[in-house]
Amino acid sequence: MVQPSRRGIIFIVSGPSGVGKSTLCAAIVSAMPQVRMSVSCTTRRPRPGEVNGREYWFVSEDDFQRMVQEGAFIEWAQVHGHYYGTLWREVRQAQEEGMDLVLDIDVQGARQLMAKISESVSLFVLPPSLDVLTQRLRRRAMDAPDEIARRLQAAQREIAHYAAYQYIIYNDELDQAMMAFQSVIRAERLRTTRVDRAWLIKVGLLPNSIES
Repeated sequence: MVQPSRRGIIFIVSGPSGVGKSTLCAAIVSAMPQVRMSVSCTTRRPRPGEVNGREYWFVSEDDFQRMVQEGAFIEWAQVHGHYYGTLWREVRQAQEEGMDLVLDIDVQGARQLMAKISESVSLFVLPPSLDVLTQRLRRRAMDAPDEIARRLQAAQREIAHYAAYQYIIYNDELDQAMMAFQSVIRAERLRTTRVDRAWLIKVGLLPNSIES
């Protein structure tokens, strides 16, 4: 069966640092067709193994501020002392190509995106508990103890905004979290509001005009 063309869906994913958002999003992109990851800009330095243009576009603060002035970002925010921004071109291109776009984004940026893209779908990723989140931050050994403490304080502030999102995913086991995320994507693709009426008419499922 030939499927109708469709507009790509924007999936906004937030959650506290260390909850496993990046791992979950990467797994979804690898597992599902027509899903790709948005690549944001940031002023923070690359971590070991990160590649410019894959995890992030790494730019200087001067370049970032210039891009702000040029209107390149659909949203931007300062998080943990660094700037992050989502490029308009990433969103527009995905929508036009019919690709679903996953954005791993903080609460500040998510709020801006929800306001500007009303048809976006928002998900908040929660850890099983604060103790588990603490263990994960320590285990990944990327931050100093004072930075971990700062991220845990920020985590509780971010979690307080969970109710602003449409869906909650509990990331206890990655496989279970993936199944939940995949279910959301499949359901959203089947919303009646996303069905192309012109395609239904073209294939004869609807007449050119419907009598009331």
